[in-house]
Amino acid sequence: MLLKIDKLCCDLVKDDTTSEQILDNVSLSVDHGETVAIVGESGSGKTVTALSILRLIEEIATVRQTGAIFFEDRDIFPLSTDQMRMLRGNDMAMIFQEPMTSLNPVYTVGNQLLEPLQLHRQMNRREALAEAASLLHRTGIPDPEERLGAYPHQLSGGQRQRVMIAMAIACRPKLLIADEPTTALDVTVQAQILDLLKGLQEEFNMAILLITHNLPIVSKIADHVHIMKNGRIIEHGATKNIFHAPQHAYTKKLLHSIPSTHPAAKASAKPLVVARNLSCRFTLKGKKKHIFSRDSRILTAVDDVNLSIAQGSTLGIVGESGSGKTTLGMALLRLVGSTGEIVFDAQSLQGLKGRDLRPLRKEMQVIFQDPFSSLSPRLTVEDIVAEGLRVHEPQISKQQRRRQVMETLTEVGLAPEMARRYPHEFSGGQRQRIAIARSVILHPRFLVLDEPTSALDMTIQAQIIDLLTELQRKYNMTYMFISHDLLVVRALADQVMVMQNGKVVEAGPADEIFTSPQHHYTQTLFQAALGE
Repeated sequence: MLLKIDKLCCDLVKDDTTSEQILDNVSLSVDHGETVAIVGESGSGKTVTALSILRLIEEIATVRQTGAIFFEDRDIFPLSTDQMRMLRGNDMAMIFQEPMTSLNPVYTVGNQLLEPLQLHRQMNRREALAEAASLLHRTGIPDPEERLGAYPHQLSGGQRQRVMIAMAIACRPKLLIADEPTTALDVTVQAQILDLLKGLQEEFNMAILLITHNLPIVSKIADHVHIMKNGRIIEHGATKNIFHAPQHAYTKKLLHSIPSTHPAAKASAKPLVVARNLSCRFTLKGKKKHIFSRDSRILTAVDDVNLSIAQGSTLGIVGESGSGKTTLGMALLRLVGSTGEIVFDAQSLQGLKGRDLRPLRKEMQVIFQDPFSSLSPRLTVEDIVAEGLRVHEPQISKQQRRRQVMETLTEVGLAPEMARRYPHEFSGGQRQRIAIARSVILHPRFLVLDEPTSALDMTIQAQIIDLLTELQRKYNMTYMFISHDLLVVRALADQVMVMQNGKVVEAGPADEIFTSPQHHYTQTLFQAALGE
């Protein structure tokens, strides 16, 4: 047996007298070449289990653990820090859930990929560069040689996730712990990544411990499944048995939480947001020619886009990672430079400067893709959610502000007593809900949602869809919903726009696009996601 966890318990120590149990008698095993999945809602203990295997949980929190974890019949708890570091480098690797916080922002992608290749596989720089480019190519990143010189912030969310996968498989570990490895990836790349992981697994007899809320992925690649709830494994067995004959009520609920609602047709309304001939171009620096200059090229992220979003409606933006979806949303909010015309509520935004734009910021909000990097680690949840009120509504009292924060936290499914905690104390899904609360507390007229459900399990996805639908109905909010999850887009969007390489390849009413897509790329995208 490669990995065996035996009755693992983990308590989060808050102070000398209080603690909170986060794992309760967790037992599981993973053999060579086997794929085992852990499935459950956000906060159920999935990631804590993974961090315990790598002995990383004790580095980010004060914990008290009992039970045992054996790797190749070796108890890992007595191992020294140096011994664990060698295990993590050569024998165990992990793909983390949030790539932007796992990648160093001051080093290029190439430098971060070279480190494990040179340290653990003893490659010289030339060999490591060639292997790094090969790894990026295998994970589906275009122009891998050029991307080696890019910094994490210059890549899309999906591309950063692929870099993390490349780093994790660089040393060909015996055990790969994959924490939501396809969360930020579009459906076509998901299939590529799963094929890649299966190919590497067969080639190196690598075991995979998969942590995910994506049930279709589990059904495709996992041999065994463990269902977690509140720190306990409540059901486990062969994947086929769990999916076809679940025994526990919670497992049944989980398997039936796939989005299926369709938005009701809305009466026509005047346009709130309009873009005409909108383009965004960036200069990418390449290799140095000599000491004073380097090659560069222009990347057109958004190419001559036209759109109109009616008041109170939802425009769904779909496409692969790097297609320009997020850049388009940021351009409409005037957060990145662009050419063309942007109109909000009949007012042109292109000529406005920072101070002139500030009154409009309350009306135009955004929920970012990566909740951890967009939440200040120094502020409590209450401070984070109240920040917009302090800036845009300074006239209200502290008590009124606190009351609004508590009401908003409740609206997004968080307990009011969580307000005094910090972002690192929450699961990925809970952090996403904090990010949603921070934006919707101002009741903006236009909200750009960049993958707002990507970090959420399916039961919470359904709650968030209901929440967004209710907020839209209550406050007549207008959404631009950016996502690679076509099931969620179909549940929310009135209009759909399909993007590829910065261009709009197809657009129209959601019912027409989903029922009868005309463009070949749209047909391919829907086939991969929906089997239609």
